[in-house]
Amino acid sequence: MQIFSLTLMLPILFSSLVLLLLLLLLPALCQWRSRNHKRLPPGSMGWPYIGETLKLYTENPNSFFSNRQKRYGDVFKTHILGCPCVLVTSPKAIREVLVSQADLFKPTYPPSKEKMIGPEAIFFHQGAYHARLKKLVLASFLPSAIRGLVSEIEHLVLRILPAWDNTTINTLHEMKRYAFDVAMISVFGGKQDLDMEGIKCLYHRLEKGYNSMPWNLPGTPFHKAMKARTLLNLKLRKLIKERRESRKQGGGLLGVMLSAGDNDKIDQLSDSQIADNIIGVIFAAHDTTASALTWVFKYLHDNGDLLEAVTREQEGIQRKLIEENRRLTWDDTKHMPLTSRVIQETLRRASILSFTFREAVKDVEFEGFFIPKGWKVLPLFRSIHHCADFFPNPEKFDPSRFETPPKPNTYMPFGTGVHSCPGSELAKLEMLVLLHHLTTTYRWKVVGDEDGIQYVPFPVPKRGLPIKVIPRKNR
Repeated sequence: MQIFSLTLMLPILFSSLVLLLLLLLLPALCQWRSRNHKRLPPGSMGWPYIGETLKLYTENPNSFFSNRQKRYGDVFKTHILGCPCVLVTSPKAIREVLVSQADLFKPTYPPSKEKMIGPEAIFFHQGAYHARLKKLVLASFLPSAIRGLVSEIEHLVLRILPAWDNTTINTLHEMKRYAFDVAMISVFGGKQDLDMEGIKCLYHRLEKGYNSMPWNLPGTPFHKAMKARTLLNLKLRKLIKERRESRKQGGGLLGVMLSAGDNDKIDQLSDSQIADNIIGVIFAAHDTTASALTWVFKYLHDNGDLLEAVTREQEGIQRKLIEENRRLTWDDTKHMPLTSRVIQETLRRASILSFTFREAVKDVEFEGFFIPKGWKVLPLFRSIHHCADFFPNPEKFDPSRFETPPKPNTYMPFGTGVHSCPGSELAKLEMLVLLHHLTTTYRWKVVGDEDGIQYVPFPVPKRGLPIKVIPRKNR
């Protein structure tokens, strides 16, 4: 009887499997049939739904992109994070997407990121609402606004560094803590009256799902992240309500956003708009800066002569501070030309943000190809930063290449156009303050002989670059 039942079940199981495969392939087949008279960019879409996501986050990004560029040209298609995408790799094409034809390509992110950051965040909008938000964010991150943060950032550095004395640290983890604390100061102001550890805990639970597939099923990273996002939103909205009612708006981005509309209720931002943008700014200011700083540690470690030259520059500033009996200021950070070029070259060489996301707002004819409405369009900064035509010997770490300005539209670590990163000056400031104290006080040695790169979500040295930190006086 059991054998007979199994015989009956096999055809049913086989038919179900075939039906499931057809359902998975049906959207792609329909899309191909409806547009086969149009010339889509060349490229591979990978597996159904998953596409080439796994390859993107397991291969060397230089190889992943350059191999496809060599095979298909400067414009090619792929499928990552649940989205059909077109990648553009030439300065001219990138400028068209981000500047000259920006109205055809709205800013966007994959569905998982958009849901976790919040639909009212600045990243996902164009037009009047975006311009209004950009004005508020810039008011918080322009040099005139952040120059007063130098002493608070320096206080963080002086608290962190002594804990590293003669210990082994994970550079990436420590830089994440540092960048997160700087982000919190810039968002909430220096004197914070909220449960900081609770905010940190919920945000860290949220960020674990940023690069997950948007499967909202119990147990998946996306589902866990969305639960954390709900709790984080409640905590932020409670804080916003308390500050509104007390009329003590505080400093930082939150204070600026709460002040919007003081003279005109029409311009007032809602609690949900403020909460989404706070989460978005922390997202933008956190992992990318931490990854860049981790690479600075790596590149200075591997280039001893350059490290000593940076140290001499910082010791000159240190002597001036001692003579004048004062702490570091904004103006001091403007007199660190070599250290600034090290940061510039790190951002080029590491290319933390390989690309940015845009979405075609309608069917678009672009560079001789057809891009369907709704497809993601990814300007690929990494390919330009590693192009020998613009940066000779691109795999060499050489800060001297920035002694003269790069060619227009070839260096875009913070993007370009109206959606370029408004926090670029803050990111550079926190790097300079840390490097001032780090290089004049410490040396470090990479632990283990494993070299290489890990790629989730941003490219960083293997294992987060474990290092032994040694005070210079003990060398």
